Amino acid sequence: LVHPREVFAEAIRQRANSIILVHNHPSGDLTPSEDDITITKRLQEAGKLLGIEVIDHIIITKTSYFSFKNKGILK
Repeated sequence: LVHPREVFAEAIRQRANSIILVHNHPSGDLTPSEDDITITKRLQEAGKLLGIEVIDHIIITKTSYFSFKNKGILK
């Protein structure tokens, strides 16, 4: 499970005004799961409360990547 307090802890310590989230899919399938989408939206809302913009969430594999921003999931 992903908790906003853990995701934003270092960003708060560093007084960041934005972050980019990244995680991998070892399976090689770039398709975001429903959990990926839900968590991304939850983190974006938490970031708004904290004044830390979530610029993008990127899923990576060995050969490619998926950008939530490019696909319109993050606005």
